[in-house]
Amino acid sequence: MKFGVIIFPGSNCDHDAYWTIQHVANQRATFLWHESHDLENCDAIIVPGGFAYGDYLRTGAIAKFSPVMDSVRKFADSGGLVLGICNGFQILCESGLLPGALLRNAGLKYVCKPVHVRVENVATPFTNACQPDEVLTIPIGHMEGNYFCDSGTLEQLQRENNIVFRYSTAEGQITESANPNGSLDNIAGICNPGWNVLGMMPHPERASEPELGGTQGLKIFESLVGAMASK
Repeated sequence: MKFGVIIFPGSNCDHDAYWTIQHVANQRATFLWHESHDLENCDAIIVPGGFAYGDYLRTGAIAKFSPVMDSVRKFADSGGLVLGICNGFQILCESGLLPGALLRNAGLKYVCKPVHVRVENVATPFTNACQPDEVLTIPIGHMEGNYFCDSGTLEQLQRENNIVFRYSTAEGQITESANPNGSLDNIAGICNPGWNVLGMMPHPERASEPELGGTQGLKIFESLVGAMASK
């Protein structure tokens, strides 16, 4: 199995994702340059966190025009697995691979801390190693993590079980106080109708080794490995 990690100008979590895949999940990984159309026969693509193109205009607005994203769209349309983390989630929304948008945090402050997220859908390739309603502790670090969409889109996400993670208390309760950024319906991550594209604001690669303070984020990568192994 081979993972591709995209590098944009301003990416700063690309090496973290690469390390987790290569040295913790023990899978092959390669870097993919933003100016290339070649996905190098990867089985899964990671769109990492950071500040692609300095987040000029708005988050992800320039990155969506990168040549590599043309290939990622085709890859996703053919059923390929795509994971967008933080800035990657923002890029996937801007690129039309996921609905909605990420707005500035409520309170207009950068938020960087561990949060609790409840797993809402364990049937996806990204969460099959989790238990229903399991609560994971994973760090966030963002200024624009406030997920928003119109009411019709929200109803569709809820109806089709495309909300994958919600911010919660440690006990799994979905409360306003557990929401770190004002995100609509406490949404921390969503997938597309085909369940092969996931965007999430928390950073699972920052919670994949004991040295980082927790390993629950590794379940996302273990799920991907398991999903690809079962194909």
